[in-house]
Amino acid sequence: MKQTTESFVVNAAEAGERLDRLVVRHVRAVGRRQARELIEGGHVTVDGRRARAGAPATSGSRVEVSLPDQAPEPEPDLPLDVRLEQSAVLVVHKPASQPTAPLGPGEHGTLVNALLGRYPELAGIGHRPREPGLLHRLDTETSGLLIVARTHAAFATLTAALTGGRIDKRYLALTAGEGLPAYGEIEGALGPDPERRGRVRIVPDPSREYARQAATRYRVLQTSGGLTLVELEAKRAFRHQIRVHMASIGAPLVGDTLYGGAAWPGGGARHALHASHVAWAGDRTLPSFVVKAELPDDMRRLLGA
Repeated sequence: MKQTTESFVVNAAEAGERLDRLVVRHVRAVGRRQARELIEGGHVTVDGRRARAGAPATSGSRVEVSLPDQAPEPEPDLPLDVRLEQSAVLVVHKPASQPTAPLGPGEHGTLVNALLGRYPELAGIGHRPREPGLLHRLDTETSGLLIVARTHAAFATLTAALTGGRIDKRYLALTAGEGLPAYGEIEGALGPDPERRGRVRIVPDPSREYARQAATRYRVLQTSGGLTLVELEAKRAFRHQIRVHMASIGAPLVGDTLYGGAAWPGGGARHALHASHVAWAGDRTLPSFVVKAELPDDMRRLLGA
């Protein structure tokens, strides 16, 4: 069975904690029992050496976790909203509340299950089996556009373009308040929050712990009824980047209670973020494309209210 490797670096605040607890904190879909089993089975190393579950962590140590990586089950009857279909590339629209890909074996109903049901050739393309063809991902409660490569060559080309900032990705978001400047850029290195699993924070000193440099640009499009609609650009968009960056300037997204956002009445767990635009200029091997997805009805109603 193929495996995927997740890794993280122990920061100063985590020094002395049990290793199994850190694995649970940093690796999604791994609980305490599975973390212990992975460690006992030799699937977790610290600085290249086999680890013990109860061993205290040392600041600066690199932890690597090897996870079994199974291809999801195709679900041809699952709805799939295809916005662009080329011989080598797809652009699909994911609704809010649908996971992009399974977090563990046997999970159904994700966008990936639907993709494999319609496009079986995606199997084996991409970084790992459970994310066939996916160039990037969206949080479960984020709606909008995703780029999918149908060939290994297209995946390699687009991955290099994404890393180099040559793919245009834009988002629409709603935040409470009307005091934002018309334009702005937010910079801050992002890393896992050691105090809360699943949460990301801006790391004040990236030299002391694991973090990725990130920048988000925004412009205000409209203000109405105490809400502000903004368009955002994030070249790579690391996990929770827009949500964390907007919260850092006192403008968390509506519904994003994880980062201090105002409640969205009737919105459930939904936060007001939508991937609205993807574009690629093309090269001699892969045609250009521009795909846009207008503000979804639920965000439009919220803004109108």
